[in-house]
Amino acid sequence: MHPWNEPILRSIAARADSLPHALLIHGRRGVGKLGLAERLAQLLLCEAQSGAKPCGRCDGCRWFLAGSHPDFRRLEPESLAKEPVPEEGEPAPKKTAKPSTEIKIEQVRGITDFLNLRSHRGRLRVALVHPAEDMNLNAANALLKGLEEPPAGAIFLLVSHRPAQLPPTIRSRCVAVPVPLPERSIAMEWLAGQGIKDAERWLAYAGGAPLAALHYAAQASTLESLLRNPRPVDDREGAEELAEALQKIALDRAFTAFGLPPKYRAAPGKAPAASAKAWLAYARQMGHERQLASHPLNPRLYSADLLARLPKS
Repeated sequence: MHPWNEPILRSIAARADSLPHALLIHGRRGVGKLGLAERLAQLLLCEAQSGAKPCGRCDGCRWFLAGSHPDFRRLEPESLAKEPVPEEGEPAPKKTAKPSTEIKIEQVRGITDFLNLRSHRGRLRVALVHPAEDMNLNAANALLKGLEEPPAGAIFLLVSHRPAQLPPTIRSRCVAVPVPLPERSIAMEWLAGQGIKDAERWLAYAGGAPLAALHYAAQASTLESLLRNPRPVDDREGAEELAEALQKIALDRAFTAFGLPPKYRAAPGKAPAASAKAWLAYARQMGHERQLASHPLNPRLYSADLLARLPKS
């Protein structure tokens, strides 16, 4: 877990005896929500109960850290799941179809069955759903049944980048735990500790989210080229990066056209005042397009269309 989220964990731990059955941990992408949820899950399963931090030494902690705790389940899209490591001497599993980017109903049903069993350690059972908005409609409806009638001793930890995309019925059955951006000085100190060059530039591009800044810094040369000369791409991952870059370019151009300083440092220079509304409208379009970029489509045609709509001034 990252240091700026420790106060949140302490606050939750102080109410450990009266926690609700479901928490919705939400905030900007790149602020460490998943790390917070994982540390909370470990704390809930820790058998030493040593205050606001898991002990790291008991059987519960050791199993959790090894990824084999019998009372913990993680629910996430196949595209995010870690590939199992084959036993020594066994062949690696064959890759089949492209991993799904959705959480499916079969996965939720498996979690429901797990939660309705007795705890192996006589304690809680914890299910972590990440990112919760990646559940398809059937999966969300299946999870809702567990949230409406939660089994005794079961805790749901939902992690979300965009909680507004969750069904209202799910949001209403969770206690929200917002994870804000850390103070800039804390984020800069942490990035400096990671050995990041030009940390200020990438923290700005990340909108203040340290983990996103770390990710962007790792691909600095590629991103700089993309921002200088946006071009059509041939893959979905590239389409997502392009849509994000175009949105940030458009917002910076709109800010400067309105006489404000740029926020993301994505577009040099100042846009003419007359172009402010056009850039702002394009930025709003790109916000919508970023949600569509990972859907099945032709990435080259899709990205060429995004660039064709780019304002001229």
